[in-house]
Order: sequence, then structure tokens, then C-alpha cells
Amino acid sequence: MAEIGIEMQKLKRFGRPLTGIVPSLTRNRNLIRQMAVREIVAKYKGSLLGALWTVLTPILMLSVYTLVFSVIFKSRWVGGSGSKTEFATLMFAGLIVFNFFAEVINRAPRLILDNPNYVKKVVFPLEALTWVSLVSALFGAGISLCVLLVFQIALNGMLPWTFLLFPILLVPLVLLAAGLTWFLASLGVFLRDVSQAVGILVSVLMFLSPVFYPSEALPPKLRVLAQLNPLAFYIENTRDLLIWGRLDGLHLYPYHLAVSLIVAVAGLIWFRRTRHAFADVM
Repeated sequence: MAEIGIEMQKLKRFGRPLTGIVPSLTRNRNLIRQMAVREIVAKYKGSLLGALWTVLTPILMLSVYTLVFSVIFKSRWVGGSGSKTEFATLMFAGLIVFNFFAEVINRAPRLILDNPNYVKKVVFPLEALTWVSLVSALFGAGISLCVLLVFQIALNGMLPWTFLLFPILLVPLVLLAAGLTWFLASLGVFLRDVSQAVGILVSVLMFLSPVFYPSEALPPKLRVLAQLNPLAFYIENTRDLLIWGRLDGLHLYPYHLAVSLIVAVAGLIWFRRTRHAFADVM
């Protein structure tokens, strides 16, 4: 009985951060919403067009991609239909996922350092800064997604029904980004070089991810290594759901959800156990 009691205590200790992920979001939802809105507004404050840039930027980028890759380079997607605009739309779909992840991870090492006033407030939930960063990045990704969907409707007259499943695909990606952000935000307080290292790694990750090419275009040996990149799953399935209308790659969804949940729990545990030392270092 004593051994069972010890095991139950271990499960409870693991369960606290596991069940604490959702409460950390729901309990501070009003604060997170207010801070996210303020951050988004501040990003375009003082500019002539203001928040209109959130729509104009993805439209301009999609137009440039279409011109450069479809007209100038005449690029064609391996395994695609050969349409002139197909390469641009497939690449843009991959960039929506990668840019969201890159924005969150690049910012993560300085998330606490850039908000020193909150560290000194004992009652302020520092872990909520991660959700603010995620909501802000999701807003930009959402605008880009709308532009892509409108572009798809203009080209094809309709969207595959599978686009409705895209929010479900984002759940493990958001959990993965949250866990890494909690870890990097804490580590960045103690090691200031983390920010530069993460910037380089994210740039390298862009070319190792199937953003500009499908995984099928790689040699078999490299294809296996490419699948170890967690972003490959989300990028490939984003194209499947939004453009191709396929569900083939979702059989690995439970695995990625489990891995993302473990990363999120580990990141939250690390953050909560190290946050007491933030004020001393800063």
C-alpha cells in the first residue's frame, strides 16, 4: 500500500503541470487577450495604413511569390498538376506554418528580458507571456491563411472540405511552440547568447523544412532524416488539408500530439522551477 501511495504522489506531481497548461490559459484569458490586442495594435501604431498592413503584407508576398516562381523561374511542384500558380500557393501554405513557428521561437529567448517590470511583480503570471506571444503570432498567421483561402477560391472556385480540419492540426503545433517558448524564455534569462543561437538555428531550419519543396523530392536517405524535423508533419499536412484535400498524413497525428504535450509539460515545469531566480539575474 505504501508503494502504491508513492506512485500516486508521483502521478499527482506530473499531473499538476499537465493540468496546469489549460488553466494557465483560461485563468488568465482576459489578461492574455488585452495584452495580445495591445501588442498587435502597437506593432502598427504610427504607420499610415495602420492595421491594414496585416492584410496587405501577405497579399503582396503571395503576389511576389506567384510572379517570381511561376513567371520568372517557371518552377513546378514535384508531383503537382503543373499549374503556373500552384508552386506559389503551395510554398505560401508552408510559409504560414513556418513563419508562425519562427516568429514565436525567435522571440522566446528575450520574452522575459524584454518585460523586466513584470518579473518584479510577484502576482503577475509570467507564464502568460508565452500565450500572449502565441496569440499575436496566430493573428498574423490567421490573416495570411484568409488570404490564401481567398486566393484558392479565386483560382478554383471552391475549397476542399478538409480545410475545416486545419484548426485541429494547429493544436499540437501550438503546444509544441508553447513548451519550447517556456524553456527558451527561461534559458534566455541566464544565457544571453541563446537569442543569437536560436536565430541561426531557425534560419537553418527553414531550408531543412519542406517549405520550398515536398519531402518526396528528397533522396530516400535524406527523406528519412527530413521526417525527424517536427515541422515537416505540419507543413505537409497544411498543404494536404488546405490545397490537396487529402487526409493521408494525419495517421501520425496522435504521435505528434503526444510529443507536443510532453514538450509543453516539460517546458512549463522548467519555467515554473526557474522563475524564482529571474529577478536575481536580471
